[in-house]
Amino acid sequence: MSQRRAAEILNLNRITVARKFLFLSLEAEFILVKENHIKPKASAIEFDDLETFEHTKCKPLSVTLAVESKTRRILGLEVSQMSAKGLLVKKAKKYGPRFDERSQGRERLFTRIQDLVEEGALIKSDSNPHYTEDVKKYFPLSRHKQFLGKRGSLGGQGELKKVRFDPLFSLNHTCAKLRADINRLFRRTWCTTKSKEHLYAHLVLYAQYHNQGLA
Repeated sequence: MSQRRAAEILNLNRITVARKFLFLSLEAEFILVKENHIKPKASAIEFDDLETFEHTKCKPLSVTLAVESKTRRILGLEVSQMSAKGLLVKKAKKYGPRFDERSQGRERLFTRIQDLVEEGALIKSDSNPHYTEDVKKYFPLSRHKQFLGKRGSLGGQGELKKVRFDPLFSLNHTCAKLRADINRLFRRTWCTTKSKEHLYAHLVLYAQYHNQGLA
């Protein structure tokens, strides 16, 4: 739910909820990193980008997410701004220049999860041509397999695919859970992200909750 709704239900001031939200997200990030380092290294992982926006669709954001295959354990995530595309390019000009920072976001994520992945691990992603170079740089001994993107189904917030066997099911299922459980990521919502830093805080808070539920 939104922070405003949480404040209403708990009979708290909205500022109190906002402060507790940021405090708990810092605590959740610490626990997430600690528990991921305690568990065995992943022998197979999946990663990709989930797209959302801040304030308006003219200011899109990319959430780069890495999960362990089969277990769906979230190893790490990163939020990066990206430039508008398609029919929104013209409308987005009024917000000024907006640089695509997805490459830097992947580098930060891969640096963070290097110690969580076995040497020679299987790394799966979609067919984005920019992924190959980054995987080779940070996981030189890994086996990188890329798969063509498939059409999304109506179920699973468009993240699950209309195929009998989805090679990226663990990732897509986790993205569908993010869409379903975090109100600012709903496909149709009026509760939007106002800053990428707060989106990251919300995602980390959810990731720790998600991993705890898998234990």
